[in-house]
Amino acid sequence: MRDPRRQLEAGIGSRRREFLGMAGVATALGLAGNAFFPGSARADALTKAQRDRMTPDQILDAMKAGNDRFRRGEKTNRDYLREQKASAKGQFPAAVFLSCIDSRAPAEVIMDLGLGDIFNCRVAGNIENEDILGSMEFACKVAGAKIVLVMGHTACGAVKGAIDNAQLGNLTALLAKIKPAIAATTYSGEKSASNYAYVDAVARKNVELTLANIRKKSPVLAELADHGTIKMVGTMYNLESGVVDFVA
Repeated sequence: MRDPRRQLEAGIGSRRREFLGMAGVATALGLAGNAFFPGSARADALTKAQRDRMTPDQILDAMKAGNDRFRRGEKTNRDYLREQKASAKGQFPAAVFLSCIDSRAPAEVIMDLGLGDIFNCRVAGNIENEDILGSMEFACKVAGAKIVLVMGHTACGAVKGAIDNAQLGNLTALLAKIKPAIAATTYSGEKSASNYAYVDAVARKNVELTLANIRKKSPVLAELADHGTIKMVGTMYNLESGVVDFVA
């Protein structure tokens, strides 16, 4: 029979080695205690050196870990005033987000990010246009961001409005940009704005089409992606569960 005390000590030792190994990776990358990568209560803004050392995949992994913390209620104990002061004279965001204006889906909160971590474009239905494409080109080509992320969400009011063919001033033209996703969505059930499963299917397709449009309409971003300098990804945020699902 195994000694229970030795089993306990072995388990503690294994967890300690795992923790020290993770801490060593963070230190080697210059990430410990950073606002983008939690490691201590001291949270400064992301620096150019830290951002430039990270690969697009490492940035994505950090955002996924941030969403996990958000869902567990274990958000980083950050000092926003310190982040504000650290970023006042320069910013080096790791990514540019295109997300919906929905008040329940603020990207920085649900990814557990801080001041200066990402550029954030917000528009109803997370659709691209010339101004947003220009903003993304600035974020990546000029400022050095390495991720272009499009985030849709469940129960999207803009998607419901497009399905219902809503008409209202300038909103009419905006909703028209979502309608290609309606036509492209394969769905066997009830196709109405009251069927939330259908709404979510259209929202997901809208993310996919928006990513395709970004690549098609911005040769600048397409070239960066082809060379591996940046990564373009699509996500869906679930309002009920808090999960950010990486879908494209």
